[in-house]
Amino acid sequence: MPFARTEQLRREIEHNFPDRPFKVEFWDGTSIPSTNGDGPVFSVRSPKAIIDLLRAPGELGIGRAYVHGTLMPDDLDQAMAMMFSWEPPVIDRRAQARLMLAAARGAGLTMPHSKERDARAVRHHYDLSNEFFGIFLDRSMTYSCAIFSRGANTLEAAQEEKLDMVCRKLELAEGDRVLDVGCGWGSFAIHAASVYGARVLGITLSEPQAQLARERAAEAGLADQVEFRVMDYRELAGERFDKIASIGMVEHVGEKRIDLYARRLAELLEPGGRLLNHGISKLAHGGPPPGPFSDRYVFPDGETLHVSRVQLALERAGFEIEHVEGFREDYARTLSEWIERLDRNLERAEQLAGPERLRVWRLYLRAARNGFLTRFTSIYQVKCLLPAS
Repeated sequence: MPFARTEQLRREIEHNFPDRPFKVEFWDGTSIPSTNGDGPVFSVRSPKAIIDLLRAPGELGIGRAYVHGTLMPDDLDQAMAMMFSWEPPVIDRRAQARLMLAAARGAGLTMPHSKERDARAVRHHYDLSNEFFGIFLDRSMTYSCAIFSRGANTLEAAQEEKLDMVCRKLELAEGDRVLDVGCGWGSFAIHAASVYGARVLGITLSEPQAQLARERAAEAGLADQVEFRVMDYRELAGERFDKIASIGMVEHVGEKRIDLYARRLAELLEPGGRLLNHGISKLAHGGPPPGPFSDRYVFPDGETLHVSRVQLALERAGFEIEHVEGFREDYARTLSEWIERLDRNLERAEQLAGPERLRVWRLYLRAARNGFLTRFTSIYQVKCLLPAS
């Protein structure tokens, strides 16, 4: 019998997953059809995929197997939609053992992926070259939500609008001393200095980001107006600023430190100064937490809070909230732009990141977009004043 290697495995899968909104094709040419419509087709390239799925049934197992290259969908977007909507049945330990044994017999598999391999796949955010980010970001290298809702039709124009919007909300004036918390590759600092004549200090935890930001500022003739340092915002001492911009940084603070974050920024700001806090927030109160796939692969170093919690921390620190504005649809479109640009340059991206991390990033961008499209998350700009008395 030519397909005996997967016969037992196919039989166990059909028995334990009677409702399958997907088709499965195995490494030996056999397949299992979808039971309800035209869903994605998953190519199981190795029995190791079954181990990943059994270790974490549902979105985490599917995502992990894709990252490892053992489970490949024919349509990644369709597979992502299914992954966030399908609830797999609970499989008891006896059934898990039978599936594991069937997978092992399929190709002599004995051991699952190591924790070290999983850890390497998770380290996907900034542990990459500047060139990799340049593949999908706009020319300003702005790695945060662009603003399309004011009439911009290109990613470049939408990012320029976002940078200028932050400057306008801060009411920047020539000579203002500005702190850019989490400055990335320097796009806001360079814009604030070149267009508004501000003097800007940008801080980041990434040396490659800071180095490229310095080079870009020098090329723009702004080396005497803009400075970039590799440091934590909590390490700043003895300096005060007229304005502070925190763009895409508050997501990394978390519940335990949000009040400290707000107090520290208040201490760094001159009385009468302004803060613009731009960050992702959860929407529903009492809703489900992020799924295990998102927690492991999408945002492992982040904790999104409700915008009300961020505002509370700012008010406790002495800020007066002047304006709050949401841009959920803008971020969904921004992520679509990034996805399209990355997908157009997959060959070069794989050369820079390697196949596993590239797969993580393709999943990450789509999962993040899904959060905004489904109203699980949004993004808000909170404009604050620190009263003079």
